[in-house]
Amino acid sequence: MIRVLIADDSAFMRMVLSNLFNKQPDFEVLDTAQNGKEAFEKTLKLKPDLVTMDINMPVMDGLEALAHIMKDCPTAVVMCSSLTKEGADATLKALSSGAVDFINKSGGSIMRIDNIEEEILSKCRGAANARIPGAVRRVITSTAAANPAPTGEHRKRDLSSFTTMAKPSFITSWRKPVQEEIPSRSSSNLVSSGGKNKLVVLGTSTGGPKALQSVVPMLPKNLPCGVLIVQHMPPGFTKSLAERLDELSEISVQEAKNHDLIEPGHVYIAPGNYHMVVAQGTKGREVELNQEPPLGTLRPAADVLFKSVASLGPDIVSVILTGMGQDGAVGMQDIKKHGGYIIAEAESTCVVYGMPKAVVDLGIADEVLPLQKVAAAIVKAVGH
Repeated sequence: MIRVLIADDSAFMRMVLSNLFNKQPDFEVLDTAQNGKEAFEKTLKLKPDLVTMDINMPVMDGLEALAHIMKDCPTAVVMCSSLTKEGADATLKALSSGAVDFINKSGGSIMRIDNIEEEILSKCRGAANARIPGAVRRVITSTAAANPAPTGEHRKRDLSSFTTMAKPSFITSWRKPVQEEIPSRSSSNLVSSGGKNKLVVLGTSTGGPKALQSVVPMLPKNLPCGVLIVQHMPPGFTKSLAERLDELSEISVQEAKNHDLIEPGHVYIAPGNYHMVVAQGTKGREVELNQEPPLGTLRPAADVLFKSVASLGPDIVSVILTGMGQDGAVGMQDIKKHGGYIIAEAESTCVVYGMPKAVVDLGIADEVLPLQKVAAAIVKAVGH
C-alpha cells in the first residue's frame, strides 16, 4: 500500500487527488496539507511513502517545503506544476533539489483529471518505489506499486502510421524485454565518418533532469562531437532544462530545432512532443524533428533517436540513464549490432532502475557505471 500525503492550497485539488487515490487498491491517503509548512510538519509526523506537492502555496511554498523534507525526512515527492515559464523553471529547480517527478497541471489546475489519471498514477507508483538517498524504505507489497507499468498499462506501441524514410533490411523481431519493431527514418542515408567524427546519443526519464546535471556539465567545451539527448518531458519543460544545463556547463546546450546542424561541443535536447532523429544534410549531420505517433505514450522517445543513428556503427556512443520503462533498449540493440558503444547507468545511482536495467538485462552494455563516472566514460569512448 502506498501511503500518500497531498499538499495543495486548493480545496478542489485536494479533493480531486484524494478521490483519485482512494479509488485505487494500492493507495491510501493519509492526510492533506494546505501549505508547505503543513506539508513539512505532516511529513515528519506521518512519514508517508509519497508526497504530492503543489509549487505555489501560501505560508511556505512547495520548493521550500521540499528542501526541508529532503533535509530532515527524505521522502519521495512528486511536484504539481503549471505549464508556464515560471512553472517550468520552478519544476526544474524542484527536480534538482530531490523531487522524483512532476505532474503537469495544464492551465494552472487539473480541471480534466480524467485526461491524465493514468499519468498521475503511473508517476506516483514509480516515485513511491524510487531510490531516495537517506530515506528509510518501507516494503510496498502492492503488485501494482511494486511493478509499475512504464506509463500505465498502455505501453503498447502503435506504429501503424509511423512513416519511415528508410528501413534497414536486417531488422528482425527483437527478443525480450521489448519486442516491438521501432522504425528508422534516416539512418541508412547517414554518412559514416570512419571514426573521425563520433556522435553521442543519450536517453533518460524519471530522475533524468538531476542526473543530467551530473553528466552534461562535466563534458568539456572542446568535445569533438555533438551530443543528442532525449529526456521524457512535455513541451515547455525541455526548454527550461536546456537553459539550466547551459548555465551550468562549459559545453553549449540548447533545445533542438528542426534542421540544426550537429556541431562539435554542442548538446541538443529533444523538445517535448517531438521525436528527434538524425539525418544527413548538405553540410553534415543535422537534427530532424517530427510528430510521428508516440511510442506508447512517449514523444520524444529514445528508441526513435537511437534507431536513426544505428547504421553509423562505431561512430556512435550511446548512453542510457535513470528512468521508468524500457525506452531505448530496442534502439541500443540496433546500435550494438552495428558496432556502437553502449554505456548504462548502474542501479546503485539510478532513481528508477528501469531503462538501464532493460539494456543491462539484454547483455549489450559495454560499461555499467555509477552516474559520477558516466561523463568521463563518454569522453574516453569519444576519443577512441
